[in-house]
Amino acid sequence: MGKKVDSDNRFYNEDDFYNILKIDAHAHLRTRDSYFIEQAKAHNFKLLCIVVDDKSTRDHIKEQYDYIIHHRSNFPADIEFITSFSMKDFNKNNWLENTLEWINYTLEKGASGVKIWKNIGMVEMDRDGSFIMIDDPRFDPLFGSLSDRGIPVAGHIGEPKNCWLPLEEMTTINEREYFKNNPQYHMYNYPDLPSYEDQIMPLERMLERNPGLKYVGLHLASLEWDVDELASRLERFPNMAVDLAERMGQLFYQAGSDREKVRDFIIKYQDRILYGTDIIASDDLTDNPALLAGWQQDIWLTDWLFFTSDKKMTSRFVNNEFFGLRLPKDVVDKIYFRNAVNWYSIFN
Repeated sequence: MGKKVDSDNRFYNEDDFYNILKIDAHAHLRTRDSYFIEQAKAHNFKLLCIVVDDKSTRDHIKEQYDYIIHHRSNFPADIEFITSFSMKDFNKNNWLENTLEWINYTLEKGASGVKIWKNIGMVEMDRDGSFIMIDDPRFDPLFGSLSDRGIPVAGHIGEPKNCWLPLEEMTTINEREYFKNNPQYHMYNYPDLPSYEDQIMPLERMLERNPGLKYVGLHLASLEWDVDELASRLERFPNMAVDLAERMGQLFYQAGSDREKVRDFIIKYQDRILYGTDIIASDDLTDNPALLAGWQQDIWLTDWLFFTSDKKMTSRFVNNEFFGLRLPKDVVDKIYFRNAVNWYSIFN
């Protein structure tokens, strides 16, 4: 490909993508195949792999944990991980004890934080038929314990605001496709279920009750639709950071109408933004290495160009054209490496 070399050493160029050490701080390993990890190494990426309670079973969480431990034995310098816990039996008296026991076990085995997922607020039901929300006081001892020990929580609470819109009104192509293929999470179809605000407000109440808790809002903390809204939460919660996983399309969309606003936001909060993709390496992908390699490179390189160049760009995530942000090297280094190291205490 014809790569442009930037003579201004304050900025990176396309070639630098292959030379600069980076962290994809939001990846998933669900295979014993190592191809995904080898591809990451070839692109100079280390991986933070996240366990998810997306089936609400302890066995599923243990299976993800086992995949990660297997790969860490072969790639000890290239993989770190975030643990999670199951919501199964939340209404039983021994849930907290069993959950802390599992979390502590995985922390001893190297976990760098704890993941909470959108099943809290959108799937799990209480005895009275209401949704269990993240500000439920039964979570307080868990978050208090993590806060006291300085263990970060990585949270995917709620969904993008597009989730509450009809498909044809959604602002990004990738989110339209996701909710078309996952109608069980498309809240527009369920007007009697909790609203977007009903998801966001419990998280804010939980953070207010736990001001010392180190919190990384995954997927731009479900505030992806407006960088001004996101900035207001970062101001309110100084122990909060965000990752970019699966929400780059929202930055592309906003940059299409106001590039400088997006650029100013990232520069202002440069210490609190972590790069991640939400790529899932599973057997159906690793069975097709060429497909996985092309998918990985397309995502990683497009994002790199957005942050480092001022090119006019297009993306399969959005209909509009947009210009890259051309961020200074120091800002790029934070987004792609140092912030993940600092917020999760990884790769030290």
